[in-house]
Order: sequence, then C-alpha cells, then structure tokens
Amino acid sequence: MALIKSISGIRGTIGGKAGENLTPQDIVECTAAFGQWVKEKTDNPKIVIGRDARISGEIVNSLVINTLRCLGIDVVDLGYSTTPTVEIAVPEENAGAGIILTASHNPKQWNALKLLNHKGEFISGADGAEVLDKIAKGDIEYAQIDNLGSYTKDDSYIQKHIDKIFALDLVNVDAVKAMAPKVVVDCINSTGSISMIPLLEQMGCTVIALNDEMTGRFAHNPEPLPGNLSALAEAVKSNNARIGIAVDPDVDRLAMVSEDGEMFGEEYTLVAIADYVLQHTPGATVSNLSSTRALRDVTEKHGMKYEASAVGEVNVVTKMKEINAVIGGEGNGGIIYPELHYGRDALVGVAMILSYLAKFGKPLSFLRQSYPAYTISKNKIQLSPEIDLDKIFIGLKDKYSNQPINTIDGLKIEFDTDWVHLRKSNTEPIIRIYAESTSEVTANNRADKIKQDIKEILSQERSEA
Repeated sequence: MALIKSISGIRGTIGGKAGENLTPQDIVECTAAFGQWVKEKTDNPKIVIGRDARISGEIVNSLVINTLRCLGIDVVDLGYSTTPTVEIAVPEENAGAGIILTASHNPKQWNALKLLNHKGEFISGADGAEVLDKIAKGDIEYAQIDNLGSYTKDDSYIQKHIDKIFALDLVNVDAVKAMAPKVVVDCINSTGSISMIPLLEQMGCTVIALNDEMTGRFAHNPEPLPGNLSALAEAVKSNNARIGIAVDPDVDRLAMVSEDGEMFGEEYTLVAIADYVLQHTPGATVSNLSSTRALRDVTEKHGMKYEASAVGEVNVVTKMKEINAVIGGEGNGGIIYPELHYGRDALVGVAMILSYLAKFGKPLSFLRQSYPAYTISKNKIQLSPEIDLDKIFIGLKDKYSNQPINTIDGLKIEFDTDWVHLRKSNTEPIIRIYAESTSEVTANNRADKIKQDIKEILSQERSEA
C-alpha cells in the first residue's frame, strides 16, 4: 500500500491508515489545500471535475466535490470522462482549475487527484510546491452556510472534445470514412468506451470493442504495454482489422497494433504522428529524455529541430512552449498537439493516425518499417528508505565520466546512438532504468550493466558504513 504526494497531485492505494494510503482523510486534505490555493488565485473560483471508471471513483468524486463546495467553490462535474477532455473543459468553462480523478495506468486499487491550472494544464512545480505546503500546514478556511459552492453536472464535453478534433486541419474525417477501416479497440473497462468508440464510429470505422464495460475491474494490467495486449493483437488478426488501438483508463496514452498483429510500439506512436504533422506543418518537436531517439531522427529528416525535456507532461509542455514546438509528447504513447490543447490526448492521436493511414495508402506495418528501428528496455528497481539516490548517481557519473551525460532529470548516459536513463519515478517508489539501442539484446545488456553497477555502489557504501 502507498501514498505519494507530489507537485502534480496525490496518488495512492485505497484503504489502510491515513497518511500512508489514499484514505478519505487524505483526499479531503489534498482537495481542501488545492481549493484554498485556487481561491487565492482567483476572485471567482470554479473547478471542473472528471473521473475514469475506477471502482473507488464514485466515492472519491463525492469527497472531492463536497469538500470544494464547502470551501465556497462552484463545481462543474463531467462525471465519467477522460483526462484530455477535462483539460479541454477547464478553459471552456472559464474555470479557475480542474481535478482529474484517475490513477492513469496504475492497477484498480490505486486512485489519484491530478491537478490542473486555469489553462487546463498540469500545475507547475512551483504551484505544486505551494499546494503541498498547504497540505502540510492544514490552514484551511471553509465557507459560511450562505456561501457554499454550487454544483452542475455536464456530460456534454466528450462530444465537444470530438468535435474540436474533427475541426483540426490535419484530421481528415472524409478520407477515413472513404477508407472505412475495421478497428479493434481495447477500452480497458474504463472511459475509452464512451470516448474512443464514438470517435471511431463518427469517423466511419467498423468498431470491434474489447473490455468495453466500464466496471473499473480491469481485464488485464491497464498499462498499454506489449505484454498486456496479447488479446488485442489476436483480435486484430482474427477480425482482419486495419489497426488495433489500446488506451489507458484515463485515455491520455495510445498504443497501436498493426494489421499483422505486431505491436507498433508505444514509443513510435509519437514518432508516426510527428512525421505526419511535420509533412504539413514545419516546426520543432519535443519528447522527454526517456523517449526513443527515433523522434529526433525523423524530425531532423524533415530539416527541423528536436529538443528533449525532463520527464513529466508539465516539463514537456514547458519545453514545447519555449521553442514553439508543433508536436510533442512522451514515449509512453502520449501525444501533445498544441493546435488542440497542451495535454496528452489519445483521441486526437487516433484521429491523426487514421488520417495519416488514409493518405499513406498502405498498411500500418509498412509505416512502422519506414522509421529507424530502436528498442527500449524498460526496467525498475524498488526503492527502500535507506537507498541514497544522490550517491548512486555520483558513483555512476564517476564511472562513466568519459561519456556524454545529461543531469536535468536523473542521469542520462549516452553511448553513440545508444543511451541509458535513470530517474526516480514521480508516481511510484521505484527507480526507472530505460536503455535504448538498435538491438534488443544490447539494450537489455546496457540496462543490466547499470543495475549491476548500482549493486556494486550500494555494496561499497555498506562496507564503508
């Protein structure tokens, strides 16, 4: 069981003791602190709320809404929704902030409060630090009886979201309708059912839906990684589908399966869509340090500039704004298309990849083969309280001092076109170790070598203690 308070919100497992897990007390404390912060930033506080289909969602939703109303904050409740839909709704409602109730790719026992600013973007590190300070101090002033916040339910925003996507110049609904593709979509028992299925149907697709009952009891591990998508791959082949689509429970990540049942690769979702965007809109691209080098290769092939950011959506968005990037995102299948909004959005990703396929005229597997072939080995090391990450990073920097090293987010070591990136997770008590190479064996070996180096550094520390 776990509770993680970070600059992006609060995340944890349901049940257990307050302060150690995501309990009603912790939910109220976080909500109250954020609500107080919002009240101090605006004279007319209003907050938009939306949630995925998690088992705990209704309870968490009620706690959050009523806490905000007791602060004198008006609440617009989107009910079942998606992360990108809530992000779009916040500025549309002229709200002061938003809260998304979802633990994203985490299993069913997890839930979280993701915090948005008035632009519908994740709050900055500085803003998050202020909210954390308010949580710690607990200095909250609730409204008197005549000043309680109002409540409005609005379930129209998913269609509004879809309409905004269809209005984009690079989304060609007519071409997709002419192609009339058969599409298999894994909704992972969450709000992909009420968002992705309507989007596909309105684009003229024949839709075969898997796990489309919104029970929150995920049919498999909800992270859209290859090992969790075997049923989707089989369904694509058995139904002779044009493409398979997988999303996470809050529909901000997109993974694809080619018509032959092979994984397109979540890292290549952004690569393909960036390629499509750059064919029509010259400009820079951004991904985080843990994302594939293929985006840099494709960007430079178009004669454009690529830059990397620290991991985390807010960091990618900050870098995108800094260099006026036309497309960006993260290698976990997160697409950020600023023409629509500055947030990861699987819905716009699907609309654009289908538009690209209609133009490309060949199967998805052919498109995948047109890109540089890299493999990322993704590994984790469980953190315990006594592990000193700073000492580990110092030891690795000394050991690899002859290699190019980037320290803006953890430690990234480059080996020609290969690289290894280590960083502490913002959402789990782990160290992530990602390694990339043109060879799967080499990528795994690089990651294994770093893990062995860490063991040796820890062993040396213990012997010196």
